[in-house]
Amino acid sequence: MTNNHKIELATFAGGCFWCMVQPFDELPGIESIISGYTGGTKENPTYEEVCSNKTGHLEAVQITFNPDVFQYEVLLELFWQQIDPTDEGGQFHDRGESYQTAIFYHSEEQRQLAEKSKQELEQSGRFKKPIVTKILEAKTFYPAEEYHQDFYKKSTARYKQYRTGSGRDRFIEQHWNETNKSQILNKLNPIQYEVTQNNGTEPPFRNEYWNNTEEGIYVDIISGKPLFSSLDKYDAGCGWPSFTKPIQDFEVIEKMDTTHGMVRTEVRSKTADSHLGHVFDDGPGPNGLRYCINSAALKFISKDDLEKEGYGKYSNLFGK
Repeated sequence: MTNNHKIELATFAGGCFWCMVQPFDELPGIESIISGYTGGTKENPTYEEVCSNKTGHLEAVQITFNPDVFQYEVLLELFWQQIDPTDEGGQFHDRGESYQTAIFYHSEEQRQLAEKSKQELEQSGRFKKPIVTKILEAKTFYPAEEYHQDFYKKSTARYKQYRTGSGRDRFIEQHWNETNKSQILNKLNPIQYEVTQNNGTEPPFRNEYWNNTEEGIYVDIISGKPLFSSLDKYDAGCGWPSFTKPIQDFEVIEKMDTTHGMVRTEVRSKTADSHLGHVFDDGPGPNGLRYCINSAALKFISKDDLEKEGYGKYSNLFGK
């Protein structure tokens, strides 16, 4: 971390902290994410003590981020999309005080932005019940035991089983899928429909974005969710748009694909559940991945049009 970085903290309680790391992890501008306890009175509490609901602490994550790259407003938006903000008694099958939701603000600006985002969510009509997530001044944050840190990486199978079994994934899908899919599907051209709905593949070197070098983001053509950035795009020589990573990991789903006599990993969009392409382990990035994506599954938004198209919060990715 260099001295010219502008660094801030964001602290969110969203129920089990295992589930609150991956949605924010490895995004541009995110320096670190720590699972821990905050909001209570006991110093250096243990996991068992917090779960006893006698410390006043909530399970939470503390995010160190660069607001010039990733705005606090975007963190708030992602936070709301991970929780049931109408549940006073906990989150999903985790019940009790320690699993309640809260936004802990570290400045007056953060408080105002949090209050504004909560009000906007209330007025959106997305939830029939009142929004009960609290907005509280940040208190001392105590890191959790080491085995809780980055749990989704250390115990991937158990983590996925827990998310599904707890009901969190099902709730998110039901309440945050904004796609009016039938209307949008009717507007797709034949190749877009074939790729996204029938797992098709467009011809290499004869598709819209394979050699596009303009700066901007690539969004899901059906849901409009941001998927990939030109900052992570490179010429893999395969004739399709290739990326080293998604903008947000939780917006893409990976599934085993055994069609055509091969074993591959399919990439699908989470919100629209449409076929995007495949991911391979021959990429140049730090994770060694190559996301080989069909242009027909994407819509490109240039950096100059981000504000006009409703993606202004991503302008900071390009230094605007």
